[in-house]
Amino acid sequence: MAIYLFYGEETYLLETRVKKIKKEYQQLILGINFIQIDDTNVEELIADLETPAFGFDKKLIIAKNTGIFKKEKKTTKSDSKKKKADDIKLPLNEKIAKYIQENLQELKNTVDLIFVEQEVDKNALYQTIEKVGEVKEFALLKLPDLIANIKKIAVAYKVNIDDVTAKYLVECCGTSMQDLINELRKLIEYKGENSNITKQDIDLLCTKQIQAVIFDLTDNLGKKEISKALEVYNNLEMPTWGPDLSELNMDEIATYVKPKSKLNSSWDDVPEDIKNTFDKLGIPEAEKTSLAGVGAQYDSEVVYHSMKEELIKQGVIYTDMETAVREYPEIVKSLIDLDANYKIGLISLEIGLEAILCRYCSK
Repeated sequence: MAIYLFYGEETYLLETRVKKIKKEYQQLILGINFIQIDDTNVEELIADLETPAFGFDKKLIIAKNTGIFKKEKKTTKSDSKKKKADDIKLPLNEKIAKYIQENLQELKNTVDLIFVEQEVDKNALYQTIEKVGEVKEFALLKLPDLIANIKKIAVAYKVNIDDVTAKYLVECCGTSMQDLINELRKLIEYKGENSNITKQDIDLLCTKQIQAVIFDLTDNLGKKEISKALEVYNNLEMPTWGPDLSELNMDEIATYVKPKSKLNSSWDDVPEDIKNTFDKLGIPEAEKTSLAGVGAQYDSEVVYHSMKEELIKQGVIYTDMETAVREYPEIVKSLIDLDANYKIGLISLEIGLEAILCRYCSK
């Protein structure tokens, strides 16, 4: 008996492995000797293992997303008291594990069993498969492996893509191999054989993940390229979750209201009507207990901004994002780059933040 447990987020590589095993069975998977199990009929698995193959030496069973590898909820003492000892049933994963262990020699030449799961706990069945079969996790690939796979596929279709462009494709479309292959196929169809895929081709054809779109938006804002930032924003698709927004016209909505006050560093200089509003919210009291200082926003702008004097002397920056993009573009860009590299697994968040702190604190 060959028994496998495959799980993990990298579904493309996982399914490729399953297809490779299925291919060995050829016409077998077209008949009654190919059985598919899921969470609706997993209780029948032992019965399917017991039933001999019809007309062939072996049969193939694929059990997908059965849920029997999930971590079980602990039984409370009150629950245990409600049941008599002889009424307590063995969990299904333990039943199957016990059956496999007791009938391993008999099953060895008659059945191949593949489990494909999303969530896995190292329960009795997991441990049994680990001993008598193969357990493999298909985790999302790291950036160097993704780039290598992209280039390998491109070469197979007689198309060229360099490391920098392959990295850009990952940044735009995510780390799922299935998503990357879908986007790469579009690029290959568009460019044709013996051509070079460029960043411009990716921008033109590929469906970018929302993280990449946000990066483009903030990057253009940081460079003060407002027209490009607006173009990215206007090309965003309406969200499909929540209420229907298809008739929403953003041009008819006033999203900005300017208060009748400029930014003040002294609370005494803030207009009385605005001060009265914040007095009711406890802003002056908040300032007394605040470690770094206080910013107060009224309508669409910050109208009051103060900071502890000793922190200013130490070089601590405390400001709103709009001012930060305008006055500290290098720091904002560094943080945006760190966010992008962290999301594709190129660097750890802690190391990246330490590097940024060292770079700017040493200046």
